Amino acid sequence: MDAEVDMTEPLVVDGTGMLCVRLLIKLRGVVAQADPGTVVHVLTTDPAAPIDLPSWCHLTGHEYLGPVGEHPAHVVHAVKVTAGARRTRPDRPWHLEPESGPSD
Repeated sequence: MDAEVDMTEPLVVDGTGMLCVRLLIKLRGVVAQADPGTVVHVLTTDPAAPIDLPSWCHLTGHEYLGPVGEHPAHVVHAVKVTAGARRTRPDRPWHLEPESGPSD
């Protein structure tokens, strides 16, 4: 039996012209709706993106796959959505949402 190959295209977040805070807010919304294992290509023009994207992935638990392409107008970075990743606040992508648990 042949192994199944995932032929789905990666999701794309167009962050061209955005500073990282707006870009991360947009990325946060996309990964929140994506299934674990989904690869998201993030188009960036912000020179801080190569620092901010891996840092945000480290904070949340998603997997930063690195730059996967460069075009004259933008750089493409890949992020893999992981199960059990920590969510950030909708308006503040650098702040984790409080964990819900039993109240005392």
